[in-house]
Amino acid sequence: MTITDQIQPTTPPDKERLRRKYLEERNKRLRPDGNDQYVQIKGRLAHYLDDPYTPVTPRAPKTDHVTFAFIGGGFAGLVTAARLVEAGIRDVRIIEKGGDFGGTGTGTCATRARKCIASMIYMPLLEETGHMPSEKYAHAPEILAHCQRIGRKYDLYDNALFHTEVVSLDWDEAKSHWLIRTNRGDAFTAQFVGMGTGPLHVPKLPGIPGIETFKGHSFHTSRWDYDYTGGDPSGALMEKLADKRVGIIGTGATAVQCVPHLARACKELYVFQRTPSSVDVRANAPIDPHWFAEIATPGWQQRWLENFTANQAGGTAEVDLVQDGWTDLNRRIRARIIQLPREQRTPPNMLAAFEDSDFEKMEEIRARVDAIVRDPETAARLKAWYRQLCKRPCFHDSYLQAFNKPGTHLVDTDGKGVEKITERGVVVAGREYPLDCIIYASGFEVGTEYKRRAGFDLAGRDGKKLSDHWAQGMRTKHGIHVHGFPNAFFVQPTQGANLISNIPHNLTEAARTIAMMVSHARKTGAKEIEVTKEAEDGWIALLLTGPGRMIGSQDCTPGYYNNEGQEPGPAAKLNVGYPAGALAYFKYIDAWRSSGQFEGLEFR
Repeated sequence: MTITDQIQPTTPPDKERLRRKYLEERNKRLRPDGNDQYVQIKGRLAHYLDDPYTPVTPRAPKTDHVTFAFIGGGFAGLVTAARLVEAGIRDVRIIEKGGDFGGTGTGTCATRARKCIASMIYMPLLEETGHMPSEKYAHAPEILAHCQRIGRKYDLYDNALFHTEVVSLDWDEAKSHWLIRTNRGDAFTAQFVGMGTGPLHVPKLPGIPGIETFKGHSFHTSRWDYDYTGGDPSGALMEKLADKRVGIIGTGATAVQCVPHLARACKELYVFQRTPSSVDVRANAPIDPHWFAEIATPGWQQRWLENFTANQAGGTAEVDLVQDGWTDLNRRIRARIIQLPREQRTPPNMLAAFEDSDFEKMEEIRARVDAIVRDPETAARLKAWYRQLCKRPCFHDSYLQAFNKPGTHLVDTDGKGVEKITERGVVVAGREYPLDCIIYASGFEVGTEYKRRAGFDLAGRDGKKLSDHWAQGMRTKHGIHVHGFPNAFFVQPTQGANLISNIPHNLTEAARTIAMMVSHARKTGAKEIEVTKEAEDGWIALLLTGPGRMIGSQDCTPGYYNNEGQEPGPAAKLNVGYPAGALAYFKYIDAWRSSGQFEGLEFR
């Protein structure tokens, strides 16, 4: 029996009261500046991007040619490269701004930070590498080690360029290849290029007045400074914080991972909160090798991926292999819908079932806070008043417990955020909190233009810029192909499955698709692959027939899931997925590529 099982509310929720409360809390947090409340890390703030883990290795610039170059060394790049190697394309070069494979996916935010997605479906290529995750939820060092394992298995290290950022990408019409220039003086060519820069890889800082004036130590969670804190990614105590007053700004998914470790180590920890996260039970546990040996039959990971998607994204799977908080809400919704007579299973009734299930789930999550946090006032401020999928749901077995430690202090800003930063510390509601160190758990850029997040622009046919092609919003087919940009592939979820709960499932399907297309081009002697304008337009038209989000931006507290609470503009309205849902998209794209026809593409 889980903690949630023991603390289910005894009376049905007052739905009208909850709707009013949700709206009240949302309105507190609305800001007219939306995404502009965050600042780019550049200029005097550029040091927040420094890689503290691996030294830069001097090397000569590359001026050679490769068949395939992939920008980004996270899961997108690793899985795509692996599938290409399996297809016989061995000269694949990954360009990564960090010092090793892993990208944002390695989760370097804190000692033994864990992902909130079960490792059996989050870590790709487990079957191919023969790796058994140690726990249901893998921690950062294990994820990094797995990325390195993939790199070694598929011989990706020798050709990789680390600590390297692309500055320009230009299509050479005469030679049917791309010219890639980097900040390390490289100027090499590739017949095909892939982009896996991802929606969450550029750290951002809150635009708090005085952020540059603080004279203590500070860093962003994506660049954890173990030299200052002590400890290491393997889980050692951050002993250097024993006499330190530390403040962490932000209480999203990253902070939920970091706070328990900081609470254990700091003399005083101040958690500055604008909006509390919903924190459900994680129930992490070691994976039993005997059990794993029984289930790890050929094709096991693909079955798990499909089962998770079927359970979490509106499918009708009879069993739930993963059994976590992500699938729990959908199981509840489905159970309510099944109880309805068939003639009453209308869209309005299904939306009502969704809302009722969400109210029930969130009441349990709030009751869990009361059951764990001893101080009633602190507990009240840690409760999330919004629909569960308005913000990234969190799952943790130690976060709430950290606020029972006498040295851990919640500084709730009642939705207003931090007022300012001074030379000595952080100011909230006129009170200054003196600190030795400020840690920014402010996340990554979402909703900014692709050029800004990628750090470069693409110049395709006739020099057309991708930023111009996407000026009114992203335009693709399958989220992968863009007309006017031949031999270029985007590996990300938007305009495809758009499955944001388990991003790697999107990446693995895109990787299979790209490898099959490139292999087909080589077999047929084609030098170029490009989507037609008609196919791109048709895909966009199809996407816009979808029902949209089940929870609208006007129903949610502001966050990166809903454009910071702002009414989505024309561009944001194209940030959608396949109308029939993620599971249907994966079935569609499998049939599309397996047919060998590659409808909508031209091979020249």
